[in-house]
Amino acid sequence: MDAQKLAAIVLIVAGALGLAYGGFSYTRETHEADLGPLHMSVAEKKRVNVPIWAGVGAIVAGGLLLVVGRKS
Repeated sequence: MDAQKLAAIVLIVAGALGLAYGGFSYTRETHEADLGPLHMSVAEKKRVNVPIWAGVGAIVAGGLLLVVGRKS
């Protein structure tokens, strides 16, 4: 499998996942402190929304890469 076909498949899968889930979340640790035997930290949960146009655009771009790859 060549790099162009692999990139096309990755774009299509990423676009489909972006449309299905609408985004992703992650946890970031901030404000960490050690005071003797006491350990304190704050974990912030963040959410990143993936716009619909980005998911559709990734699917279309992946499809175009597959079509162009066959003609070449």
